[in-house]
Amino acid sequence: MTGVNGDFELSMEELRVVARYVAETAQDVLPVFEDANPGDTRPRAAIDAAWEFINGAPRTKLQRVTSMDAHRAAKETATETARLAAQAAGDAASAAYLHPIAKAHQVGHILRAAANAARIAEIDADEDPRAGNRAIEEARERATPVLIDILQRYPLAPSGKSRAAQLMTALDTSLRGSLQAGTERTGG
Repeated sequence: MTGVNGDFELSMEELRVVARYVAETAQDVLPVFEDANPGDTRPRAAIDAAWEFINGAPRTKLQRVTSMDAHRAAKETATETARLAAQAAGDAASAAYLHPIAKAHQVGHILRAAANAARIAEIDADEDPRAGNRAIEEARERATPVLIDILQRYPLAPSGKSRAAQLMTALDTSLRGSLQAGTERTGG
C-alpha cells in the first residue's frame, strides 16, 4: 500500500475508494451520453479504465489517456446532459491520479461527477431542483467514512455560478456536516 505524497498522503487504497465513488456515479449516467452519441466509446473506455484501477490494477497511462479522451468527448457533444455525463466518465478515470495537495479544485475530482448526475436529474425533471436535491442526498448516502475522511483533507469545494457547481458545494457541505454530526454523536 504505497502512498502518494503532497501536502498530505493518499494511499492507493484511498485513491481506489475515491475512484469507486466517482465511477459508480459515472456508470449510472453513461447511458445519457451514449444515447446522444451512439458509437462514441470514449466515456465508456474511461469508466472501464477506472474499474481496472479500482479492481487492483496499477494506475497507468490508460487512466490518464481515457480521462482526457472522455473530457474531449464532453466538449464535442451537443447537449448539456451528454456533456455532464462524459465529464463524469473522465473524472472516474482521472480519480486514480487525485493529487494530495490542499487545493480546492481537487475536491471537484471527488464530487463533480455526483454533482453532474444531480444536474442531469434536474434537467430530466424539467429543471426541478428537487430532483437534484434527491440525487445529492443519494450521493451523500453512498459516501463511505473513508471517502469523507479523504474529503476532509481538502479545502471546501470552490464556489461557482453554474448549477452543477452549486450542487457540488451542497454535496461537499452535506458530507462534511455528516462527519461532524457523526463525531458529535460519538463524543469524538
